[in-house]
Amino acid sequence: MAERVTATESALALIETLQTRHGPILFHQSGGCCDGSSPMCYPEGDLLIGSQDLLLGQIVGSPFYIHKKQYEYWKHTQLIIDVTDGRGGMFSLEGAEGVRFLSRSRPFTSEEIHELEAETEAGRRQQ
Repeated sequence: MAERVTATESALALIETLQTRHGPILFHQSGGCCDGSSPMCYPEGDLLIGSQDLLLGQIVGSPFYIHKKQYEYWKHTQLIIDVTDGRGGMFSLEGAEGVRFLSRSRPFTSEEIHELEAETEAGRRQQ
């Protein structure tokens, strides 16, 4: 089964470092504004998740949210969280490390889209 969000090995290592230093963390795929469209990383509880935010998945046990409007643009792609040198969003935890998270993507195959839609439909029936 395809995952809607995943991470590169370098991002996974950074996430584990941030979890060790800060405890539980969460991600939110920004929709623009001040910090562009970067994945932002916060200590759990520092960002209020709104009714328009969707849980896209988890990375190393950390929830990854995306705003409903952003999801509509990206729903046919897998988000691949990566890390690169440089400063990103000023409020995101990784900034103190001299690096920033970034989102890469790849389109889902037709088969993956079908599987994901079936999973979503099954989840709706359980509610």
